Amino acid sequence: MGISYVEFEDEAGVLRRYRKHVNGRGLVATTAKVDPTAFVDPTAYVDPGAEVQRGAQIGPGAWVDRDAIVAERAVVGVNVHVGPRAVVGRNAVIGPYAAIGAEARVQNGARVPREMTLADGDEYRASGEDLRRLGLAA
Repeated sequence: MGISYVEFEDEAGVLRRYRKHVNGRGLVATTAKVDPTAFVDPTAYVDPGAEVQRGAQIGPGAWVDRDAIVAERAVVGVNVHVGPRAVVGRNAVIGPYAAIGAEARVQNGARVPREMTLADGDEYRASGEDLRRLGLAA
């Protein structure tokens, strides 16, 4: 049995091809890089050029936009949008229904609250409590 693909037309009218990820069966663009240990929920998708690293989790209904990076062990919650060229740092947690703007940065270990919108180009820093949770602060 061969690899099966799903095709979608993007907003510019270009036909994009997606395949089901081995861990979770979410849709991943053929030009995206998703580590086999990452989990992509069946209702989530990862756009062209995006990267999802080792042990990351992409939750139900989440969308990782083009050229975005979700680093190791990061968690992208339910119905989260990670904008184009945004970066979600290692061990970061993005709460449900949050939106990370284009080219925005979420620091390693930061916890973005539920329904928060991070504007384009902004940076969200980890709190002392976030760092303590990871054993990185005294």
